[in-house]
Amino acid sequence: MTKTRLPGIKQFDLTGKVALITGGSKGLGYAMAAGLASAGAQVALLNRNLEEGEAAAEQLTSDYGQKTGAFAADVTDLSEVESAVESILAQFGRLDILINSAGINIRGAIDELTPDEFNTVMKVNVDGTWNASRAVTPQMKKQGSGRIINMASTLGLVGLANRTPYATSKGAVVQMTRALGLELAPFNITVNAICPGPFLTEMNIPIAETAEAKNFIVGATALARWGELPEIQGAAIFLASDAGSYVVGSMLTVDGGWTAK
Repeated sequence: MTKTRLPGIKQFDLTGKVALITGGSKGLGYAMAAGLASAGAQVALLNRNLEEGEAAAEQLTSDYGQKTGAFAADVTDLSEVESAVESILAQFGRLDILINSAGINIRGAIDELTPDEFNTVMKVNVDGTWNASRAVTPQMKKQGSGRIINMASTLGLVGLANRTPYATSKGAVVQMTRALGLELAPFNITVNAICPGPFLTEMNIPIAETAEAKNFIVGATALARWGELPEIQGAAIFLASDAGSYVVGSMLTVDGGWTAK
């Protein structure tokens, strides 16, 4: 029997869904958590700092009236992530959506960066994405459905000087998204990535007023400005909902026209 599809805007309704957002207590992670909560999803935030996560979860509940929870884990430690997922399942009963938003950026010329700095970025951005995806996959297979949304970047698609750790890590996330999308599609689990351009997050505030930012970052966009945090929400809701049910292994750019140039 063919499933009846919800018409139009109702496809974006996330009522009854449970979403896990890594790095969800601030920046783009929090913006996407708020977007999903506004669409009806219950939200679990995963961060290293539990108090920070609890404050963010409390704010989400206050603003949107959805059940929320905060959980502590280092995404580079698979055992910690698996333990957190077990706790989330015990509290929420299911897990429908994963957004891999935890990430870091260390900038600098290759001959000034250390191998430890390079490896740190890779561990958080690549290993962390793989670990969280691995941890939720058994439950999503059991449910027969799921949405995994990775946070890649325009710098996973194009280059920028003095960003070898970050660009390398995000390029890896792009390929991980494609490979995992093919692997999990038979289980009705979709895997896609959002590729943000320059958003004025805590990560980018230190360089916002530099000549480099004005000329080569914001200046590279067609809109000639930084992205505002709420502008990431539509992409996250789309990929997390029934509206994105036929999208697999895709890189959705939200970059103000950077990669169109």
